[in-house]
Amino acid sequence: MGSPLGDFIRGRRDSVQPESLGLPVRGRRRAPGLRRSDLAALAGVSVEYLTRLEQGRDRNPSVAVVNAIADALGLSPPERDHLRYLTKITGGECVAHTRTAGPERDVRPSVLRTLGLLEPGIAMVTNRLGDVLARTRGFESVTRGTGLLDAPAPNLTRYVFTDPRARTFFADWGEVADEQVFELWRGPSAASFEWFASELAPVAGPDFTHRLNRHVVPRRGPLRLRHPSGCELLLDRETLELPSDAQQLVVLLPADRETARAVDRLGDPAPGRLRAV
Repeated sequence: MGSPLGDFIRGRRDSVQPESLGLPVRGRRRAPGLRRSDLAALAGVSVEYLTRLEQGRDRNPSVAVVNAIADALGLSPPERDHLRYLTKITGGECVAHTRTAGPERDVRPSVLRTLGLLEPGIAMVTNRLGDVLARTRGFESVTRGTGLLDAPAPNLTRYVFTDPRARTFFADWGEVADEQVFELWRGPSAASFEWFASELAPVAGPDFTHRLNRHVVPRRGPLRLRHPSGCELLLDRETLELPSDAQQLVVLLPADRETARAVDRLGDPAPGRLRAV
């Protein structure tokens, strides 16, 4: 049986080309990427130890070993953070925070007041499972007609993987799907992750399950949306972490003038109504 840490190391090793690290390409390779022996040599560990780590038979590598593997794989800062996080949960350091039910859904009054100050901007409060817990009218106008907010308790992750309209709405659907699965691993507890993943997997299918153990660290560039009205939107994202609540305040900002004008049109009040100033 593997482990999240082992899956991540193996996945990154498979994605690294030897020549990118200055290693010679020796003969035909049975699998893509870096050989286990090459990574072991670069990290200064034995092949046997690296095998145990990848297979989940060793779950408590030292900080020095983790850093050496990160250096050998040439991980980016976000990837290094994720490697350290997976080391903690694989070693059981996060067990004390597990819950048997879903995460807290209530949003603190002060956070709701902050959200109100962002009107008519595009913003929402969410958790790492993808629950949309609160949103501005600007967010509603941008997502109107997409199906995202149709459910009584909207969930972005479930929408991405189960609603066909999501593949049109998100111009870079694959990247958004990777982001949502990555966020699940960063959730409030292992128990909530397992509860949500087991609930979603049967209806989401292989597009979801294949991503669960890939641990793709998203690049998080601008978000490209195709609105049902015909507008194409390019939005920058700013995220304020609310660690005590295991929630996030996400603000979407027009990245160009065309998007700003389109957002204004989408947010125009219906005829006969006044816009609050």
